[in-house]
Amino acid sequence: MTRNEDVLVSVENGVGQVTLNRPKALNSLTATMVASLAEALDEWEGDDAVHTVLLTGAGERGLCAGGDVVAIYHDAKAGGAETRTFWHDEYVLNARIAEYPKPYVAVMDGIVMGGGVGVSAHGSVRVVTDTTKMGMPEVGIGFIPDVGGTHLLSRAPGRLGTHAALTGAPFTGADAVAMGFADHFVPHTALDAFKAAVIADGANAAIAAHAVEPPASPLLAQRQWIDECYAGDTVSDIVAALRGHDAEQSNAAADLIATRSPIALSVTLEAVRRAADLPSLEDVLRQEFRTSCAALKSHDLVEGIRAQLVDKDRNPKWQPSSLTLCSPDEVAAYFAPADPDLTFPGQE
Repeated sequence: MTRNEDVLVSVENGVGQVTLNRPKALNSLTATMVASLAEALDEWEGDDAVHTVLLTGAGERGLCAGGDVVAIYHDAKAGGAETRTFWHDEYVLNARIAEYPKPYVAVMDGIVMGGGVGVSAHGSVRVVTDTTKMGMPEVGIGFIPDVGGTHLLSRAPGRLGTHAALTGAPFTGADAVAMGFADHFVPHTALDAFKAAVIADGANAAIAAHAVEPPASPLLAQRQWIDECYAGDTVSDIVAALRGHDAEQSNAAADLIATRSPIALSVTLEAVRRAADLPSLEDVLRQEFRTSCAALKSHDLVEGIRAQLVDKDRNPKWQPSSLTLCSPDEVAAYFAPADPDLTFPGQE
């Protein structure tokens, strides 16, 4: 197996352990890291000595903050070929995790954003904690939720997923359980004991010993106004409903949406709604590959990363500059087949 210091791989007592190991970069994913995780899964699937996979992140801050978007910024300016290959391999990995035949235990502690959701929330045993800060914040950089995120968002109760997608706001571990992004809640202070129990006794015994009832979900408690406000046909309709509602949080949501890329918002709303009607995660990932590749050629992705993470002036100049200037044709173009489209092993 290829050894790479950014991903630590080991086997102990039948548990294949993968630790994302770029703590200074909040374990953000690179192409090499995706390849290392995929290689480990391939090797362990046929190895009877490995019965469970355990995914964790190094450091104290979180599992994974997503993909390395500064690298995407530079590659996009050079034509984007490396990024398209990265997304292809990443999305194939996301689908692989979802169908992995052995228990895949993802410890979703601390920050879990974007690509971090992709390597964890499709697993079979998804654990969050009281420090979990999860989200799909792509619209803030002119991008559209990917890594199977729109599959999960579209299947959350009511319109909670649409709210999370359009605001890009982080949500708690309790919210993640309520929204279908996670299964079990383990207190942060019990994580070391939980991981030791997975290695000693297996995933089921570890969950039985350490998982607790999650706290109430703040988002679920707000579902009434969220379901009402996010019913509109367009993002403009949704923002108007948020502005017109008397719930205190609805205006804050509108304010947040107003800072996001108008075209990314418009495409994201369409993507989540289309994803709800797609039959499988692979179908959704193929759609996401199309929207991602289209975003790679857009003005707003490069501009959004520049403003947030390169120049850090937090003042992106979006094009189009407003929701009303985003035409239906412009949105529809994001869903045209990529050239080539995303394919999965066995489908070529």
